[in-house]
Amino acid sequence: MAVRAFTSEPQQLLSALKAAIASGKITAWTVDADGDLTHTSEQWRRKAWMRPKVLNDRLLFNIIAPTGREMTSAVYGIYHARLIQTLLIFFDRMTTTVTATSLGTSGDTL
Repeated sequence: MAVRAFTSEPQQLLSALKAAIASGKITAWTVDADGDLTHTSEQWRRKAWMRPKVLNDRLLFNIIAPTGREMTSAVYGIYHARLIQTLLIFFDRMTTTVTATSLGTSGDTL
């Protein structure tokens, strides 16, 4: 599954997202040393990571499962829904459309 945040400025969107996380404005996510996002709640922490990729017309996030763990439908859905929620709440003016695919795509590591 992939989250696609369509925008005319994908690098600026990613920079703004990471800055908001680093400053504490967004507390539901943290960024690891690889630049991937993982949820901070105790229930969902490190159950998956969302890996950003800057494309010409969008910021794409692929989901990455923890090594040796099976990706559940619940984790799959929660990570995508919460990331979309974050993008719509904090970056609605920087995006035109935010979508999620219903099944895994190339770039996902399930």
